[in-house]
Amino acid sequence: MVRKIVSGGQTGVDRSALDWALDRGIECGGWCPSGRLAEDGTIDSRFPLRETPSESYAQRTEYNVRDSDGTVIILLGSELKGGTALTRKFTTSWNRPCLILSESKTDRPSTELRDFINKHRIEILNLAGPRESGEPGVGAFVRRVLDESISVQAPQLS
Repeated sequence: MVRKIVSGGQTGVDRSALDWALDRGIECGGWCPSGRLAEDGTIDSRFPLRETPSESYAQRTEYNVRDSDGTVIILLGSELKGGTALTRKFTTSWNRPCLILSESKTDRPSTELRDFINKHRIEILNLAGPRESGEPGVGAFVRRVLDESISVQAPQLS
């Protein structure tokens, strides 16, 4: 069962995943570049992210892959570009399981994500993908997939 959502704080997939976790009281975090850099300026402090030693987006991406049990790359199209392609490369070099969920290539994204989590016993899930400016609407797709695939348990009363 997923107990923590990790992402890098960029607009699009990253931020939507963190917002989703915060809204549901699920632990979240991850790494962001030094200075909390994102395409829209400084990443808001409400996101509990640690800063990497450098301003490198690549370093942030690698640290999030390294510190997770598995990574899901979510996108609307089918082509891995830029940082999204780099994420896939890091999952291979760190020998971490990776699922690529493309809205244009699957009609069962939530089932695929649920199966991936169960198969690999993912507790710390890294979510990655394009910026919102590169794929407008990707954030809404992320929230829908997470809502349909990850069950949120109510806190236990003592």
